[in-house]
Amino acid sequence: MTTAVLEAKTTEFDVEDVEYLRHGGQAVAGALCSSPRGQGPFPALVECHGGAWCMSDRTTEKLRHQYMASHGIVSIALDFRSGNEDPYPASVQDINYAVRWAKRNARELKTQPDLIGLSGQSSGGHLAMLVAMRPHDPRYAAIALSAGSPAHDASVRCVIMSWPVINPLSRYPPCQARRTADACAGMAEVDHRRHDSYWRSEANMAEGSPTLALERGEKVQTPPAIWYQAHGDIMHDYKDTESASTATSPSAFAPPIARPAARSRWNMSTWSVRPARHRTFRSAATFWTDGGVRGEAREGLIERIAGE
Repeated sequence: MTTAVLEAKTTEFDVEDVEYLRHGGQAVAGALCSSPRGQGPFPALVECHGGAWCMSDRTTEKLRHQYMASHGIVSIALDFRSGNEDPYPASVQDINYAVRWAKRNARELKTQPDLIGLSGQSSGGHLAMLVAMRPHDPRYAAIALSAGSPAHDASVRCVIMSWPVINPLSRYPPCQARRTADACAGMAEVDHRRHDSYWRSEANMAEGSPTLALERGEKVQTPPAIWYQAHGDIMHDYKDTESASTATSPSAFAPPIARPAARSRWNMSTWSVRPARHRTFRSAATFWTDGGVRGEAREGLIERIAGE
């Protein structure tokens, strides 16, 4: 197995651990802010860690966050309430608040409100997309900013997802077991407990699914989004039998994981709800210059691109 060598950093950066939210005067939610040196303003990503909604913390992806900061992007890595103690939508409320908090403190973070996006891995990718699609949902925006703060919402410029659990209902072990014989029974049992701890019901999983929200025709915001997905990923298998769009054909929402792994280990897809005019991959950097809200969800699709 070879190890990829990342290009050298281009700028110095600073790291600061701050408190962005306090629950009940006791529980503290922290943010690990990695910022390029210089005046800015720089683009920024509010980072949502993975861990099946129940594990990990703001330091889990520390090296990646520092790499981002060394290349001119402010990384705001969050702690948020865990499904072990606080079920859905507690973590979504914290992340929605964090986006608004980042906008309120944009000058101190060396960014500006219209340069802030969301990013996440695995279950964090799901949370990032869900917050971005429903920035005004009163359940998600239930935590108010401090008195006297300017009015900010949780809309973002872009979303970057790494192997997201984009449809929690499909990932739920009983549903997954109905689809594939490849799932590891031990891992399924553990994930079953985490699903139950966070979601509490299959109805909540369906309601909190970005793909199914689009299929239901919900009025949502759809900022530009990029989805990174490995081929042959058993734990993030999106051949969704639960999805109406996959009853007779491959899902419009599923990354092309069926492409031969020998051609490319990684698939890189841009996720949109607009009909595709071409199949051109846009780099994440363009999302800060040509992104925006596209109104009511229409027929969903993924522009499918396999790296060569």
